[in-house]
Amino acid sequence: MAVTDTRREIPAGPALPRALAARMPFYYGWIVLACVCCAGFARQGSAVATFSVFIEPLSREFGWSHTALAGAVSLGGVLAAVVAPLIGPFLDRRGARLVLCLAVLVNGVALSLLGFTSSLLGFYFLFCIARMNWAAPFELGIYAAVNSWFIARRTTASSIASLVQMLGLVAMPLIAQFAILNGGWRGGWIALGAVVVIVGFLPVALFLVRKPEDMGLMPDPARVSGPRAGAGARPEPRFSRAQALRSASFWLLMLYAVTIYPVQAGVSLHQASHLVHRGLDPTTAALIVSFFSLMSAVATVACGFLPRRWPIRFTLAAGGLFAAIATWLMPGISTAADGYLCAGLFGIAMGCMLTMLPVAWADYFGRANYGAIRSLALPAQGVAQAAGPLASGVLYDWSGNYTLSLHAFAVLSALSIVSALAAKEPARD
Repeated sequence: MAVTDTRREIPAGPALPRALAARMPFYYGWIVLACVCCAGFARQGSAVATFSVFIEPLSREFGWSHTALAGAVSLGGVLAAVVAPLIGPFLDRRGARLVLCLAVLVNGVALSLLGFTSSLLGFYFLFCIARMNWAAPFELGIYAAVNSWFIARRTTASSIASLVQMLGLVAMPLIAQFAILNGGWRGGWIALGAVVVIVGFLPVALFLVRKPEDMGLMPDPARVSGPRAGAGARPEPRFSRAQALRSASFWLLMLYAVTIYPVQAGVSLHQASHLVHRGLDPTTAALIVSFFSLMSAVATVACGFLPRRWPIRFTLAAGGLFAAIATWLMPGISTAADGYLCAGLFGIAMGCMLTMLPVAWADYFGRANYGAIRSLALPAQGVAQAAGPLASGVLYDWSGNYTLSLHAFAVLSALSIVSALAAKEPARD
């Protein structure tokens, strides 16, 4: 019986990837991963760690309070919570290419225009758009693409994608700080916008493809379902939205996100300001912020080497533990060495969490409806993430320091440990 060449029967999207895949000696998923990494690096132009270096210059020039500035981050997160459920099903049907291209372009323009704003309303309008893209289109698009192309090597691929995002968090605050020193805070925003578009747009537009089946390929081997799966392969889960909602694991993973993401955003936004108020100079504070990102990258690489048999919930719990220790110690920072220690511990925590949580969603519920399922949990995550910076800013304006908010974040981190340990992989029908 003749075998049909399915590669010619399945539309692959852009012609350029089809031509490349026919000649490549390695899996095309690695090209997709490279595109996603470019988008992930560009994403960090609107990260709270990057924004943190603008807090003091904006506050000095315009007299805007820490609460007002943190409110822009929080409102952007709320907007992301609104749009996320709409983006998820679209990603499952059409893939991440269009979503990521639009996110990169819009963020590049918005960040550049921030360099020309002089009103709080204008600042809110532009930064909320950029922050909304950071929290929803980028978050869903990047990991939907990774999880669509990788199963057996999903942890490794997610680790690489998260690593490049951490490198973006190392680079973007330094790029902004260098531009601020040479051209003021307005030059810092313009430089960030240019870097976002230059790095992020073309690779995604030219080479990103929705999933391997669109090119007649299979996901990376050893863990696929169906007749092509090997004798020892583990079947891939395939949960619908309704099935996922009926599982305890869905709600426990969401609870983990709700308890840890306020800590991530609240500390990241205010860490530079906290360090300055603890007596460190702004350049040292920026270096410590970048060290936090560097240690996040180290943790991300370490996660990539974890065996697939190792329960993901243990790694998530370890992230919560490191976050609890770091945030409890941060109010006592008095030297640069103290700052580097706390930033290192917190970076390890965030590297574990940011790398392994998207993997957990895909491993637990499968890739077929990843966007639809993850986008149901993302609103709660987005609102919680938005609450962290705002609560920290309010407590700072009320008390004059960050001690109360940091101790509250330590308690939330401890709660995340409990929810992670309880979030076992759901039973499959």
